Amino acid sequence: MRIVFMGTPEFAVPSLTQLIDAGYDPVAVATGPDRPRGRGQEVTPTPVKAAAQEAGIERILQPEDVTDDAFAEAVAALEPDVIAVVAYKILPPSVFTAASEGAFNLHGSLLPKYRGAAPINHAIMQGETETGVTTFFLEPSVDTGDIILQKSMTIGPNETAGSVHDRMKVLGGEAVVETVEQIEAGTVDPRPQDDSQATPAPKIHDEDCEVPWGEPGEAVHNHVRGLSPYPGAWTMHGDTRLKLYRTRRAEGNGAPGEILSTDGRLVVACGQEAVEVVTIQQPGKQRLDAEDFLNGYALSEGERLGHA
Repeated sequence: MRIVFMGTPEFAVPSLTQLIDAGYDPVAVATGPDRPRGRGQEVTPTPVKAAAQEAGIERILQPEDVTDDAFAEAVAALEPDVIAVVAYKILPPSVFTAASEGAFNLHGSLLPKYRGAAPINHAIMQGETETGVTTFFLEPSVDTGDIILQKSMTIGPNETAGSVHDRMKVLGGEAVVETVEQIEAGTVDPRPQDDSQATPAPKIHDEDCEVPWGEPGEAVHNHVRGLSPYPGAWTMHGDTRLKLYRTRRAEGNGAPGEILSTDGRLVVACGQEAVEVVTIQQPGKQRLDAEDFLNGYALSEGERLGHA
């Protein structure tokens, strides 16, 4: 079976490696261009390209623009049976219709819930206790194609988006392999999505990350862990922006954003109840446990976080 694999970030790497381990060596991989990355801004390949090179895949496509006719022509020339897409750009039909047996995408939610660019973040921010992965056949409208298969996973009450991401990428690899196996065997039984059950999970912008202290403690806790470690929830202390990475629910009452305790623990009031801030960071500094942070940063009980 001639497979073209398309993906860019670390999330897509287990899908590629598990395909190879299952005996499905892609004839080509499409990924993002090499970019300056990291503190040194050294030009480096994407995680998927690095994994493909390590696996000995020679044909690697790195289009700047996936809507360029040249990319569609290059993919068609590969005569793929299947195109497997994991965390890649939105493809035009001129690309994905080149696959004779279908092109499918792996999405990080149980579709039709959480359609969009940030399904893991939004699921946690909404307090979901379960999520999963879905493979579906590509259609011109994003995240709407017929479902091939789904795999579920739990979300722990204190689990962060980073932790869910790292578990999900492995589960996603299993789903990609099973999907290819079903397509090869001709046993796929696709089912349409129920659009009436769809929920959005759009890209998260900086302003979306501000901690909503006026919400109940549970919602504040979900907000912080749903944005950890990236892009990171933030709040203001005067003119200083502080990033919060871990919290836990706590007892206490006060005005939203009011600091209730700084005695070894940083407890902040919410609209109802409170949260204890566990991991926090000030600009230009390392992330610290709250106790260490309080030893070097002046916060006092009764002060307010956020925009009072």
